[in-house]
Amino acid sequence: MGKVSLEGIEFHAYHGAYPEENVLGNRFTLDLELETDFKDAMLQDNLKSTVDYTKLYKLIKERMDVRVKLLEHLGHLIIDDILKAFPDVQKIKITLKKHHPSLGGLVKFSAVQIQYPEDYA
Repeated sequence: MGKVSLEGIEFHAYHGAYPEENVLGNRFTLDLELETDFKDAMLQDNLKSTVDYTKLYKLIKERMDVRVKLLEHLGHLIIDDILKAFPDVQKIKITLKKHHPSLGGLVKFSAVQIQYPEDYA
Protein backbone atom coordinates (compact mmCIF):
# COMPACT_ATOMS: atom_id res chain seq x y z
CA MET A 1 0.00 0.00 0.00
CA GLY A 2 1.10 3.50 -0.73
CA LYS A 3 -0.23 6.90 0.25
CA VAL A 4 -1.38 9.67 -2.06
CA SER A 5 -2.08 13.11 -0.59
CA LEU A 6 -3.52 16.39 -1.72
CA GLU A 7 -3.08 19.05 0.96
CA GLY A 8 -4.45 22.54 1.31
CA ILE A 9 -7.02 22.37 -1.47
CA GLU A 10 -8.96 25.64 -1.24
CA PHE A 11 -12.43 26.54 -2.42
CA HIS A 12 -14.97 29.30 -1.99
CA ALA A 13 -18.30 27.54 -1.49
CA TYR A 14 -21.77 27.99 0.00
CA HIS A 15 -22.14 25.26 2.61
CA GLY A 16 -23.83 25.87 5.93
CA ALA A 17 -26.94 25.54 8.02
CA TYR A 18 -27.61 29.28 8.25
CA PRO A 19 -29.13 31.48 5.51
CA GLU A 20 -26.22 33.96 5.43
CA GLU A 21 -23.79 31.13 4.65
CA ASN A 22 -25.77 30.35 1.52
CA VAL A 23 -25.56 33.99 0.41
CA LEU A 24 -22.02 35.00 1.37
CA GLY A 25 -20.29 31.66 1.11
CA ASN A 26 -17.03 30.91 2.84
CA ARG A 27 -13.49 29.68 2.30
CA PHE A 28 -12.93 25.96 2.78
CA THR A 29 -9.71 23.97 2.92
CA LEU A 30 -9.50 20.22 2.38
CA ASP A 31 -6.62 17.86 3.17
CA LEU A 32 -6.90 14.39 1.71
CA GLU A 33 -4.88 11.21 2.18
CA LEU A 34 -5.58 7.95 0.34
CA GLU A 35 -4.09 4.49 0.65
CA THR A 36 -3.98 2.37 -2.46
CA ASP A 37 -1.78 -0.19 -4.16
CA PHE A 38 0.33 1.76 -6.64
CA LYS A 39 3.18 -0.72 -7.07
CA ASP A 40 2.53 -0.99 -10.83
CA ALA A 41 2.66 2.80 -11.15
CA MET A 42 6.03 2.81 -9.37
CA LEU A 43 7.43 0.11 -11.63
CA GLN A 44 5.77 0.92 -14.97
CA ASP A 45 5.34 4.73 -14.85
CA ASN A 46 1.67 4.31 -15.84
CA LEU A 47 -0.96 6.80 -14.66
CA LYS A 48 -3.71 4.18 -14.99
CA SER A 49 -2.02 2.23 -12.19
CA THR A 50 -2.60 4.89 -9.55
CA VAL A 51 -4.97 7.66 -8.53
CA ASP A 52 -5.04 10.46 -11.11
CA TYR A 53 -4.59 13.67 -9.07
CA THR A 54 -6.30 15.80 -11.72
CA LYS A 55 -9.38 13.58 -11.76
CA LEU A 56 -9.36 13.48 -7.96
CA TYR A 57 -9.25 17.29 -7.71
CA LYS A 58 -11.98 17.66 -10.32
CA LEU A 59 -14.41 15.35 -8.52
CA ILE A 60 -13.79 17.17 -5.22
CA LYS A 61 -14.37 20.54 -6.90
CA GLU A 62 -17.63 19.31 -8.46
CA ARG A 63 -18.82 18.10 -5.04
CA MET A 64 -17.87 21.41 -3.41
CA ASP A 65 -20.17 23.17 -5.88
CA VAL A 66 -23.23 21.28 -4.56
CA ARG A 67 -24.56 23.01 -1.43
CA VAL A 68 -25.06 21.05 1.78
CA LYS A 69 -25.61 22.10 5.38
CA LEU A 70 -23.06 20.04 7.31
CA LEU A 71 -19.32 19.49 6.87
CA GLU A 72 -19.85 15.91 8.06
CA HIS A 73 -22.25 15.23 5.18
CA LEU A 74 -19.99 16.98 2.66
CA GLY A 75 -17.03 14.86 3.76
CA HIS A 76 -19.08 11.70 3.41
CA LEU A 77 -20.17 12.66 -0.11
CA ILE A 78 -16.56 13.35 -1.14
CA ILE A 79 -15.49 9.95 0.21
CA ASP A 80 -18.35 8.28 -1.66
CA ASP A 81 -17.33 10.03 -4.90
CA ILE A 82 -13.70 8.95 -4.47
CA LEU A 83 -14.65 5.31 -3.85
CA LYS A 84 -16.84 5.28 -6.97
CA ALA A 85 -14.12 6.82 -9.14
CA PHE A 86 -11.22 4.82 -7.66
CA PRO A 87 -12.55 1.47 -6.37
CA ASP A 88 -9.03 0.22 -5.51
CA VAL A 89 -8.62 2.85 -2.76
CA GLN A 90 -8.49 1.07 0.61
CA LYS A 91 -8.39 3.98 3.05
CA ILE A 92 -9.32 7.65 2.94
CA LYS A 93 -8.74 10.41 5.47
CA ILE A 94 -10.30 13.83 4.90
CA THR A 95 -9.92 16.95 7.00
CA LEU A 96 -12.39 19.61 5.90
CA LYS A 97 -12.14 23.14 7.36
CA LYS A 98 -14.50 26.10 7.13
CA HIS A 99 -12.58 29.34 7.69
CA HIS A 100 -13.99 31.98 10.03
CA PRO A 101 -17.38 30.31 10.61
CA SER A 102 -20.29 32.46 11.82
CA LEU A 103 -20.32 31.46 15.48
CA GLY A 104 -20.69 34.84 17.12
CA GLY A 105 -17.00 35.30 17.84
CA LEU A 106 -13.55 34.99 16.34
CA VAL A 107 -12.84 31.41 15.29
CA LYS A 108 -10.08 30.62 12.79
CA PHE A 109 -11.90 27.57 11.45
CA SER A 110 -14.27 24.76 12.25
CA ALA A 111 -13.27 21.31 11.01
CA VAL A 112 -14.24 17.69 10.68
CA GLN A 113 -12.02 14.71 10.04
CA ILE A 114 -13.52 11.61 8.48
CA GLN A 115 -11.73 8.32 7.91
CA TYR A 116 -12.84 5.47 5.68
CA PRO A 117 -13.41 2.65 6.58
CA GLU A 118 -12.97 3.38 10.33
CA ASP A 119 -15.83 5.88 10.66
CA TYR A 120 -18.19 3.65 8.65
CA ALA A 121 -17.99 0.59 10.93
